[in-house]
Amino acid sequence: MLRRPQRSHGPKAEMNVVPYIDVMLVLLVIFMVTAPILVQGVPIELPRVAAQALPAESQRQILTLSVKADGSFYWNLGNELDIERQTDAAVDLAELRAKVAAIIAAHGDTQVYVRADQGADYGRVVAGIAALQRGGVTGLGLITEVP
Repeated sequence: MLRRPQRSHGPKAEMNVVPYIDVMLVLLVIFMVTAPILVQGVPIELPRVAAQALPAESQRQILTLSVKADGSFYWNLGNELDIERQTDAAVDLAELRAKVAAIIAAHGDTQVYVRADQGADYGRVVAGIAALQRGGVTGLGLITEVP
């Protein structure tokens, strides 16, 4: 007679967690690889172009508003575009608006250009443009440097 060998160990009622650990490690690797790809924000590359200079009429006055890196405003008023000289300066936006409004009232056909230091605060530049608009300026140009 053949006898069946008896098992010394009975069936186990516990769960084998090794496959679950493997799955968790695979998911961890997937999240570690994809996390750097999910960056919040949009990369922007601004164009660098050599633009042609706008033709200026010699009879019109040109007002060049400059914004320094510290946020101060100064401008030059003349018959040609000159970024080196300084005709007047303003301490705050109300003073800037009042002085520019007086210039625009005296010479309504004044061309206005804005130039800002690269380190100037963007909000300060926009506030200066808004003060020009409230002072009566209807159109303006931006001065850039050749790359």
